[in-house]
Amino acid sequence: MWVCLFLLCAVLPFRAQQSRDSIRFSLVTCAPGNEIYALFGHTAIRYQNFTRHLDLVFNYGMFSFDTPNFIYRFVKGETDYKLGVTPYPYFEAEYALRGSSVYQQVLNLTGAEKRRLLLLLEENCRPENRVYRYNYFYDNCTTRARDRIEECIDGLVVYPEGDAHKTFRSIVHEFTEGSPWDEMGIDFCLGAEADKPLSGRYQMFAPFYMKDFASRAYIKNNDGTRRPLVLSEEKIVDVEPGTEPASAVTPAMASVAFLVVSLLVGWWQWKRTRILWGWDILLYALQGLAGCIVAFLFFFSSHPTVGSNWLLALFNPVPLLYLPWMVYFDLKRKNDYYHWVNMVYLTLFIAVFLLLPQKFNLSVLPLALGLLANAVSHVLVMKKRA
Repeated sequence: MWVCLFLLCAVLPFRAQQSRDSIRFSLVTCAPGNEIYALFGHTAIRYQNFTRHLDLVFNYGMFSFDTPNFIYRFVKGETDYKLGVTPYPYFEAEYALRGSSVYQQVLNLTGAEKRRLLLLLEENCRPENRVYRYNYFYDNCTTRARDRIEECIDGLVVYPEGDAHKTFRSIVHEFTEGSPWDEMGIDFCLGAEADKPLSGRYQMFAPFYMKDFASRAYIKNNDGTRRPLVLSEEKIVDVEPGTEPASAVTPAMASVAFLVVSLLVGWWQWKRTRILWGWDILLYALQGLAGCIVAFLFFFSSHPTVGSNWLLALFNPVPLLYLPWMVYFDLKRKNDYYHWVNMVYLTLFIAVFLLLPQKFNLSVLPLALGLLANAVSHVLVMKKRA
């Protein structure tokens, strides 16, 4: 907050003289970090006034984990981010210590456009305007920086054509390739909408896609002439990326292990004509709890794409709600026709798995097969008892 006040006090008195000042604006792109919120990198705007000895970074990616009900608000899609202003040396040190290189693209702006951009950023920096409702795909730190730059330009920014085959999910996978558990968690939340082809503009939600588009973009001036959007590019922080030890167990390995255990438990139950009700409690409680999260995102979250998640067919709250009756039938050694229905239902899901308009994480199929194995074992035990 003090930096914003400093900026307003230091810069506003000299606005009349800024045509004589040496001012530069740059688009700054930071390499990914290891935390899930940093996997995709970051974008900010750097403002340098060489006459006034100002070097500041306008950062639309500020948030705090200490915000009341942060986790609930994040899951519901009501996370608020804000614009922060940081002296560049602090910004540089933060990313250098994190092991993230930083790239700078100097913007090709006229004096009038620079003054207009500074006005826009100052207006956004006011306490009543700093906070905005964050949207991961459509309104984030990268799209905010892009939009402010576009608003200041006398003319139109023309970007190159994007790859017509790119989707939200495919771009996310490019940056989660080395974090399989994070990738699985994100895949479990995203629905079919995340697999639709994107225009180039929507691909710019990712910082490095924005960097690439900006480097090849041009400004179409009002008089019909053209000029490149970016004057020059350089790496201003060059560090070795930080590394985290790779997980010894991947989601695919864990899901296959679950399938093997389910087959073994199912064989034991059929062989002994006995149901392990403790296994049922663990299995269906976990399935139901996962289903509660997917259902909450599907019905109540305002996050983009989560309302079209076909995974709700496999993970929903029904097993958790039915669990008390299931355990009762197990203990009383009574037939429970829920398992007949579950067996048919899971068979149909697996049969149409590849036909659904959504790309699922590789771990989904072994999980579905493991659940099917448990349902089949219940049905076989009931038939042996009959």
